[in-house]
Amino acid sequence: MCGVRPRGTLRQSQFTNGVGQVAISERELIAAARQARRHARAAFSSFKVGAALETRDGAIVTGCNIENATYGLTICAERVAMFKAVSEGHRHFRRVAIVADTQAPTPPCGACRQILWEFGGDLEVVLANLRRQHGRYRLGDLLPLPFDARIL
Repeated sequence: MCGVRPRGTLRQSQFTNGVGQVAISERELIAAARQARRHARAAFSSFKVGAALETRDGAIVTGCNIENATYGLTICAERVAMFKAVSEGHRHFRRVAIVADTQAPTPPCGACRQILWEFGGDLEVVLANLRRQHGRYRLGDLLPLPFDARIL
């Protein structure tokens, strides 16, 4: 289900990070992105993507890509997740998992890198497909010269 996983009792896959906040396992974050991918609207490209954004307080906010016939109005899963999180009051993030049905890792596009940087900073980016995790990157490595408030 695209949305926010409510905080409640800890599952076996979760643990506290030493300061009383819930930490989400990488496996759970990827599973949330895979689930979000199922809701993608990709009638034109058939390229479905899911994203799961982990907030600092342990919530998972998901997003899926939503295509439009004009393509220019299409929005990627990563931006859906970030905009949803920000609109729900979240301001601090740990990492994002991105899932697509591809053999090679599918990193965020340039627009998504910019949005993730601007609202999340140097997040950890976890890439996976429907079967396994492909890699872990820092957003700063994927976007080495970001345009942000320091330039303005």
